[in-house]
Amino acid sequence: MTVKVVNKSGNALPQYATLSSAGMDVRANLDAPVVLAPLQRAMIPTGLFLEIPEGYEVQVRPRSGLAAKKGITVLNAPGTVDSDYRGEVNVILVNLSSEEFVVEPSERIAQLVLARHEHIEWEEVEQLGSTGRGEGGFGSTGLK
Repeated sequence: MTVKVVNKSGNALPQYATLSSAGMDVRANLDAPVVLAPLQRAMIPTGLFLEIPEGYEVQVRPRSGLAAKKGITVLNAPGTVDSDYRGEVNVILVNLSSEEFVVEPSERIAQLVLARHEHIEWEEVEQLGSTGRGEGGFGSTGLK
């Protein structure tokens, strides 16, 4: 799948780390470090502008290493870049740790995943079909 990109950062384009990787690490396009205090969030620019084919989105997801080791995640994970958006891709990072975190210029801050999606056509009905789970909500499928 080809996605057109304008790269206004000084960073290389995102790349897959392995042949089986679903996501590509994206880097911060910063002139100076950004300090995130505990529970603080910030929009971090990437310098990337995308032309995503219709019927697809680019999901912005956390990097597992940053989340596990530093408590840094993408606030609206997964974020969605719609196919009709032409502005700069920004990443909303949040610091869920108890220590300050410094986002350095060119640091890998998130990953991008291309995903196909469908549009819903609603069919309004009076009743839904039954299942074994029924209306069982959160935790209802776990072992007792």
